[in-house]
Amino acid sequence: MADDVTDDEAKRAELKPLAEASAQDGGRFTLYGLRREDGPRRPVVLIASAMGTPAGFYRRLVGELHAAGVSAAVYDFRWQGERQGERGGADFGYPELVADLRAALAAVRAEFPGAPVVVLGHSLGGQLALLQAAGAAAAGERGPDAVALVASASVYHRAFGPRAPGLLLFAAAMAGYARVRGHWPGYFFGGVQPPGVIRDWAHQSRTGRYRLGPHGERVEEELRALRLPLLRVDVAGDFFAPPRATSHLCGKVPGAEVEHWRYTPALAGADRLDHFSWARHGRALARRLTEWAARLPADE
Repeated sequence: MADDVTDDEAKRAELKPLAEASAQDGGRFTLYGLRREDGPRRPVVLIASAMGTPAGFYRRLVGELHAAGVSAAVYDFRWQGERQGERGGADFGYPELVADLRAALAAVRAEFPGAPVVVLGHSLGGQLALLQAAGAAAAGERGPDAVALVASASVYHRAFGPRAPGLLLFAAAMAGYARVRGHWPGYFFGGVQPPGVIRDWAHQSRTGRYRLGPHGERVEEELRALRLPLLRVDVAGDFFAPPRATSHLCGKVPGAEVEHWRYTPALAGADRLDHFSWARHGRALARRLTEWAARLPADE
C-alpha cells in the first residue's frame, strides 16, 4: 500500500497516455491512467465508464487506485470525451462498445504483460464488462481476470419496484426519440448517444435480457456459463442502481465468485453518495478493491 500518498495528491493526479487500442472498425483510441513502477505484476484496473461519462471524470478515482497500489487506466467510449469527433458517423450499439472494451483490454495486457487485469465497470460499463468477459470465455479467448461492478445494475424495469412503469415508459420514449432524430441528445440521462445504444438499452429495460447483434440473445447463455471473481459494490443512495437491480445483474452470472460490499457515506468520508459522486470519494473503495485484486494470481 502507498499510504504516504495524500488525498490531495490523488485528487490532483493527472492522467497520462498509457497505451493505444485498435477498434474493430479500424479506428484507434487512447487509454489514459497512472502506472505503478514498483512491481510489474501488480494488478491493473481498467475502468469501463458509465453511459455518457468521459474518461476525465474518473481522474481522481484513477489517482486513488494508484495511491492504493495498482496501475489504473480508463478510456473514452465512442462519442464521449476526446472521441466526440466521431459523432455523426455510423450508428452503433452494445456490440461495438463491447468490441472497444475488448480492444482496450488487449492494449492493457500488451502494456502490462503478466499482470492480472480487473475491469471496474461503472453503470453501463459494468454491464459491458460482463458481456465482454462472457463472450471471450465462450469464444475460448482470454477476458479479464476479474470484474468489479460499482454502481452497476441491470436496467430491467421490474427490478425497480414502484418505479417500473415510469422506467418502461422512459425507455420507450428514449428509443423512439433517438430513432426519429438520429441520436439521443442526453436529456436528463446518458449523454449524447446513437440510436443503437439507446435501442439496446431500452431492449434490456423492457425484456431484462441482452442481445448482441448476430449473437441475438445467446449472450444470456454465455453469461450463465461465465466463471470468474466478481466484486459487487452497491453504493448507498444510488437512485439508478438500487440493490434489487444490482442483484438482477449479478443473477445473470450464477457461476461467478461474488464478493458483495456496500459503500456508504461513512466509509467514503462524504455527507452523501449517489450514482456518480462515489467516484469523487473513492479512497476507501480503491483500497478495498486493491486488497481484493491482490488475491488474483499473476501469469507465470
